[in-house]
Amino acid sequence: MTKTDPFDISDMILTKPGTIVDSETLLRNTQTRIWASLKKDYRYKGVPDNSTKFLRQNVFKKFNAVVLYVDLVGSTEIALGLPYEKLAIIMGAFAQEMASTVDHHGGLLLKFMGDAIIAYFVPSKRVHFTADQAVRCAKSMSLVISEGINPILSQYDYPELHVRMGMDYGTNIVVRYGSDPKLSHVDLMGRSMNMASKIQSVANADQLLVGEDVYKLLHPRLQEEFEIVVWKDINWKYRSLDTGNLYKVYALK
Repeated sequence: MTKTDPFDISDMILTKPGTIVDSETLLRNTQTRIWASLKKDYRYKGVPDNSTKFLRQNVFKKFNAVVLYVDLVGSTEIALGLPYEKLAIIMGAFAQEMASTVDHHGGLLLKFMGDAIIAYFVPSKRVHFTADQAVRCAKSMSLVISEGINPILSQYDYPELHVRMGMDYGTNIVVRYGSDPKLSHVDLMGRSMNMASKIQSVANADQLLVGEDVYKLLHPRLQEEFEIVVWKDINWKYRSLDTGNLYKVYALK
């Protein structure tokens, strides 16, 4: 049996932690769920909320994480052009497919923010592996949208979905808003949270941008898939905490 190159993922994708299936199967399953949502009143089971449990166990603690910020492009136009019922179905299906992809790649879903999704990946001992997994997750999300969700939406003359993605790595702290350890809201704050949002905001539609702190952690084979962004029309003013130089951003080719 030929040994599979762990970084050759062009025809494979994670379906649950530790397993992979071919992308054709994944996309077929996605399309089945999307179609059922639109035509058969299908209801997603939802993704386990592992993030809240993790945050409550680590209130006021600091830890490093890769943060992924995914924002839906043109959501206002989509909202204005669809009946409320169809809008709710499409947005709900989109959110569930993205959350499921995060879960399958070992990430934690922090929250939905309207038309945006924030996820994070906490390294154990292998931070390089975690960065690779986060990038693979983002690539999988793009694949699910472009080849899983959009073909079904196009069949029924619904607008296609497109996203901007930003990713960064760094230290974050868990905050709790209130004294009740079980009921008070918990959240994550830190530079990488803010930077992932800033990086996402300057991405083009269907583009993944990563900060240099993520890029430096990636396997060389994955690094080859990125190119440094040369800022022209955007006033990028954020600087590296380590060097004081302009913080570099890399785009997936």
